[in-house]
Order: sequence, then structure tokens, then C-alpha cells
Amino acid sequence: MCEAGDSALLLELDETIDAGINARAIASAAAVRRDAPAGVRDVVSTYRSVAVHFDPLTADVDAIRTAIERAAGSAPAVVEGKQVDIPVQYGGEAGPDLAEVAAFARLEIEDAIDLHAGTPYRVFMLGFLPGFAYMGPVDARIAMPRRASPRVRVPAGSVGIGGQQTGVYPRESPGGWRLIGRAGVRVFDASRAQPCLVAPGDLVRFVRVAAVDSTAAEPMRSTAPARDRLHERWLTVLRPGLFTTIQDAGRWGHQGEGVPVGGALDLVSHRVANALVDNDSHAATLEVTVLGPEIRLETDTVIAIAGADLGAQIDGRDVRVNTPMACRAGSVLRFSGRVRGTRAYVAFDGGIDVEPVLGSRSTTVVCGLGGLDGRALAAGDRVPLGSPRPSRLLQSQRDEPLDFIATPQATRLRVLEGPQRDFFPDEAFERLYHATFTVSPRSDRMGYRLEGAPLARVETREMISDAAFAGGLQVPPSGDPILLMADRQTTGGYPQIATVITADLPFAGQLGPGDRVEFVPCTRREAIAALVTQEGRLLALR
Repeated sequence: MCEAGDSALLLELDETIDAGINARAIASAAAVRRDAPAGVRDVVSTYRSVAVHFDPLTADVDAIRTAIERAAGSAPAVVEGKQVDIPVQYGGEAGPDLAEVAAFARLEIEDAIDLHAGTPYRVFMLGFLPGFAYMGPVDARIAMPRRASPRVRVPAGSVGIGGQQTGVYPRESPGGWRLIGRAGVRVFDASRAQPCLVAPGDLVRFVRVAAVDSTAAEPMRSTAPARDRLHERWLTVLRPGLFTTIQDAGRWGHQGEGVPVGGALDLVSHRVANALVDNDSHAATLEVTVLGPEIRLETDTVIAIAGADLGAQIDGRDVRVNTPMACRAGSVLRFSGRVRGTRAYVAFDGGIDVEPVLGSRSTTVVCGLGGLDGRALAAGDRVPLGSPRPSRLLQSQRDEPLDFIATPQATRLRVLEGPQRDFFPDEAFERLYHATFTVSPRSDRMGYRLEGAPLARVETREMISDAAFAGGLQVPPSGDPILLMADRQTTGGYPQIATVITADLPFAGQLGPGDRVEFVPCTRREAIAALVTQEGRLLALR
């Protein structure tokens, strides 16, 4: 068992894709969920491991370690789930790669279809997207490797083959698997009591049908706007800015279903803004990125902005960061341009009151979840606000600790080694700790691509897809690391050389394209001490 930063543990079983090993991982994860010690947030089973995510401020890491070991020691040898039949229309527009797969196997198309549809597949794990099941093994004759260049757009419901794996795409997304058909079911629906159609351990049988409804697999959209009539307080988006989304503290408890945690990239600034208008720390705010929106307040509202200084103004008057301001109905909030930092958090007394999805109001655009229809704000949107507390306290202006101010363009982030330390030679760590990296423009809320110092991997080792962690530094074959952020996929196929500590993730959240970042090693004790200090300063705001 190894640590994955200061907020997760990873139990690794045999390094192989095997039904028995997978059954043990699934059973171990179920046992930890059932008897979870205090502070456990998420439990994820993969092909051959169990990841346990926890709150480092409240959890007893030794108690969690003991619970994982006990679960692994008592896990049954075999765990079988339910059998699920999925109707599939093979070939044609629904399966544009079917003929190529048949040619690869030196079979007639009908025979290739029979091979794929003739065997029940085990669901090994969920990841990549909410409800995406990694299933297998595919018959070796049709186990065609992934495309060299992934498609930019794979339709929802597409059935694909990637080597000995097969699966159904839950929503439109990029993808590199060979598309052989289209499923006629929705494999993920956040409105259902059980959002995912299948779970790890289930058996899936693909049933050939003449045709499917092409819209049957499309994901359900958020219904937040349907609550308009229940609200008396609103703001109207006049201009959306570069990328403005609704965020809260994240969507914990669903990573085992492939649902990212999401939430504010800079949780400290999110909490500061909420505290200044007397909101609960989990209330939803606006996350404003680089070029801010233009917003009209339709009712008297107290606002506060924390994090980046993006030149905020109310009706032409400057709004200081970390300073609440009472605004009259009709006031317009604008941003003149980036001064420092990348993301500002705008809190409104009463919070943003869109409908929660899976327990959170956070917008995860890549999954189409939360916020307003799972997307960034657009011109014309009306965003509902909740009712402020009756005993609302307008916090007085104060000089905030430096931790609560957006970071400069060069940042040092503290890391703990691992969880896949053994995939890297010692020289990779030397380079990691002595190089300066630059954030690439090809970065987003899922992860920052870093340039400047490629990190070597042990060339003879390939990694089985495993759990991904907040702050993890993934290293693809190119050697250019990717810093995983809030919207990261729950699993990934690249080893993670190190993990940024929880206390420093808010600083990472203020990085933008062109900014520089360095990494320095620290101990778990130092990581927890930094987090305790940070939490004390936040609590002092109350």
C-alpha cells in the first residue's frame, strides 16, 4: 500500500488484468465503503487496485490503512454482479470502423459481429467519463489497437474496441477506440437512483439489433432553469467572459462511477469569498477565468471577490479583492483585465441556487454536469440566488494573509513522491526538483500540461490504467508532465511521479498559460502542518 499525496491511499494487488484479482479489488472497495472510517470521501476500485480518498484534516490515516488491509485480507475470491443486456446496431454510420476491424481479423463483417456479440464481458472498472465501463476481454482476433490519432468527436452511445477492451461512450467526447456500433441505452443518467447502468463486477452482453434510436443514448441535461419561479433573487449574464462557471467544494462520493470531483480550482479563495458575505463555505460561487464576465444584479446583493485580481468594477467603481460590497438592484459587475492571478471567485450573499446534481452545484463541462446545463455561462443566462441569512454580517475590510491572495507568475509547489514512484529512475526526481516548468496553453480544468523538462520513465514498464489523484503529476511517454486538477478523469493510464500537497493546490489553481512552476519535496508531516495552518486562517475569517 502506498500514499497518493496527503489525502489518499492506494492498495495495489497483482500487476495484471485478471478477473480474480479484479474481483478482490471490487470486494475490498465494497468492504471499505461499508465500514468506512471517519473522513473517507471516496473509494474507487480499478482493474487491480483500490484507491481511498479522505479528508486529511479529519481522517486518521492509520485507521484507514488498517481498514483497507482488513478489507483486502477478508475479500472473497469471486464477486459476480448482475448481467446486463445492451442492444447494439452494428456497422454503417453507427459503427464506421467495423469493416476495418473485420479486415484486421481477416473475417467477414458478420463473423466479426458474432465474435463481439457472442461473449459476455466483465466490467472491470468505471472511469474516463461518468458511467464509462472498461469491459473485456475481447476475443484476440478482433482486439484491434486504438487509433493512432483519436477522433475529436465520438457520438454518445458509440460502442468501441481498444485492444482487449470494449465499452460504450456515455456522451459525445474525443476518443481513440475503434467504433463498431451504437448502443440503444443511456449508460449514465445522474437523475436515476443508480446513475450508472452497470457496476464493476457486472457482466454485459451486447445484443445485435437492426436499429437503435440514435437519441436514446444521449445524456440527460440539467433541469436547473425549471426552478425559475421559485426564486426572487437573480443575476443576469450580459457577457459571459472567457470561461465563467458555477463552482462549489466539489462532487465527492462518485469517483467509483467515473464522476470527477470538480469544484473550485482555488478552494481557499472560494471559501474566503463566501466567508466575506456570511455564506456557508460550501455555497456556490462564480469561478471567473482571466477575462471576466459582465453581470447585472437584479436585486440588492452583497458581493465579495477573492483570488485573482481581474480589475473588478461595480458601475465603474473599483471592487477590491477580499472586500465585501453592498450593491443595489440594477448594478453591473464588470472586469477590466488581469492584474494578478488567473481565477477570481465571486460570492453573492445567499449563494448561487441552481439545482444540485449528485450532491453538488459545481459545473463539470467535460461531463455536462451541474451549474446551468453542465456548461459555462452564456449571454442571457439568468442565475438564481438563494436567500441570505437573516443575521447576515457584512465582514469589514481587512488585510488578508498572503495565502489568500492570488499567486505571482512563478510558483513553488510542494509535493510528496508517488504513487507510482517505481516507474521512474532517480534522475527523473532530480530533474523534477531542479527544473522550472511552464504552463502550456493546452491546459484546462482537467489538467495543466507542463513544458520545459521532460521526465524519464523506466522504459520497460507499461502501466495498467489506475486511479488518478488531485495534484498528481502524470507523465506520458513524451516525458512532459501533466498536473491533474479538479476536473481530472478518475482513472488514467500514465504513472504519477508525485502529488502536490492539498495546502498548495489553491496556488496551483491560480496558474495560467505562460506561468512558471517549480516543485519541491516535503514530508507528510509538513504537508499536514501547512494544511492545519491554512485552515486556521480560514476559520479566523468567521
